[in-house]
Amino acid sequence: MPPESAAEAVMQCALPEERVEHVTAHPLAASGPVLGLFLLSASLAEAERSAHAVCTRALETASELQGFRLVTCQVAVPPIHYELLLGGEGAE
Repeated sequence: MPPESAAEAVMQCALPEERVEHVTAHPLAASGPVLGLFLLSASLAEAERSAHAVCTRALETASELQGFRLVTCQVAVPPIHYELLLGGEGAE
């Protein structure tokens, strides 16, 4: 299980241009420990590149993350994004 400071350690490894707003840890997820990174990005590809770079940097430099590895890096688009694209509720 990752330490309680895992999210903070990852956040400290983010560069300003990666636009990471928040990091949250889910140590007991069914598939194993998960980190959620909330980013401001112009595209899904940019978000994935930034998240991957931040996580890789954290795994290489944060002593509290020694022994962990990055298994996958995926972007989940918040449902409100689709509402805004469709001009639906919440678009105001």
